Amino acid sequence: MPLLKSLDSKSSAVSAAFRLKGGLFPLTLLEIAHYNCAEFEQQLQSKAAEAPVFFQQTPVVLSFEEFNGDLNALPLSELVAICKANGLLPVALRNSNPELQAQAKLLDLAIMPVGRVKAAAEEQAPAVETKAPAAEPSAAETEQTTEFSHSPSRIVTTPIRSGQQVYAPGGDLIIMASVSAGAEVLADGNIHIYGALRGRALAGVRGDTSARIFCQSLEAELVSIAGNFKVDEDLRNNHWKAAVQASLDEQSLCITPLV
Repeated sequence: MPLLKSLDSKSSAVSAAFRLKGGLFPLTLLEIAHYNCAEFEQQLQSKAAEAPVFFQQTPVVLSFEEFNGDLNALPLSELVAICKANGLLPVALRNSNPELQAQAKLLDLAIMPVGRVKAAAEEQAPAVETKAPAAEPSAAETEQTTEFSHSPSRIVTTPIRSGQQVYAPGGDLIIMASVSAGAEVLADGNIHIYGALRGRALAGVRGDTSARIFCQSLEAELVSIAGNFKVDEDLRNNHWKAAVQASLDEQSLCITPLV
């Protein structure tokens, strides 16, 4: 009996080494229309030169849903190497081609099937070459219809600190303070910031192209609406540190003064 008590005591003293939790982590979707090694590398280098801050160890999902060519002959390892050399870190593949999936598994890439939510959202708007960070839906969410359900707005009265992520599912996000550099705010609807926006703001993350971003001082690292984005190198050209609104005009992200 004493021995049994001793074993029970040791067992109860052992704490769990890990736990699994759900989370919302926006990822950049790199949609590849066709592939030629030299052409792909040159265009990626040009894009990285335009936005060097964005191309710094940025995780991306490789998508070939609109690929024009023979996927069975695509050298995925070569493409992944070019991405890594230019600051992108492929972490997953979105495609149903068996040969491509086999290559992805050898490269330790996750396989992410196209869900109903994304497929229908893409029918509503023409695809663009590079997508902004888009929150990946859970398995349960992919079974939902594509109609945007609206929830009450989420109101945050305190500053959003570096490293924090705040999300408003199904509605607007209203922040009564500033968003620090390194912080991230997301909403299925609009984002209102009654202070400086110095971090990343992503509105319409489920594909709502009518969403907008409002802020009192534009100093952002990135702004995105329904997958269309601009990084700070682009934003500094106009209306920097001014009160602005961001909206979409035929899949083009527009920054205009807030009047």
